[in-house]
Amino acid sequence: MALPSIARSIARSPAAFFAVALSASAAALTLTFAAPSFGGGDVPAAEAQAAPEFQNIDTWLNSPPLKIEQLRGKVVLVDFWTYTCINCLNHLPYVKDWNEKYKDKGLVVVGVHTPEFAYEKSTQNVKDAIQRLQIRHAVAQDNSYGTWKAFRNQYWPAVYLIDKQGKIVYSHFGEGSYGTTEKKIQALLAEPSPAPSPVPATSAATPASATRGS
Repeated sequence: MALPSIARSIARSPAAFFAVALSASAAALTLTFAAPSFGGGDVPAAEAQAAPEFQNIDTWLNSPPLKIEQLRGKVVLVDFWTYTCINCLNHLPYVKDWNEKYKDKGLVVVGVHTPEFAYEKSTQNVKDAIQRLQIRHAVAQDNSYGTWKAFRNQYWPAVYLIDKQGKIVYSHFGEGSYGTTEKKIQALLAEPSPAPSPVPATSAATPASATRGS
């Protein structure tokens, strides 16, 4: 959901649409929001870019700190969410289901909790939401929007799939397309893992007999 506070106002009162439209038009004259590097769906192989690292995470919950680089060979699902967003709550059961179904097959789910409101920055509030919502996958508190900005994200919820090579190959913004997303997860899990990095060449060891003397 882009700019959810506006979207929620529209949802509460259809009549507010016209006032919001006028305000949005005026705001567009002074505000420019960075466009995502792609518009959602599959990313063409030639355009796939390396996923950025998780940045400026305040607290990791349900998991030790994770790094994209260390997750090479895994399929990573990054889910931007916040616990008061109704769209995120509608979307969450699917994310939880994918985690349970595929975590033992190579999927790593990371919920990046980027707050919309000040009270959503509270670690205790997020912990309470995790317990209430029975979230078992990793959750990263992105209070300063460091990871949000690194992914050039604009939406709650937003899903990014990262392949075993560490590249973003799929995204979806908002609710829906759950079947398509799950098929993409399955396809990525079926891909071969990257070959291990070659061991740097070293000089040949000196034969033991040469060090003992004759």
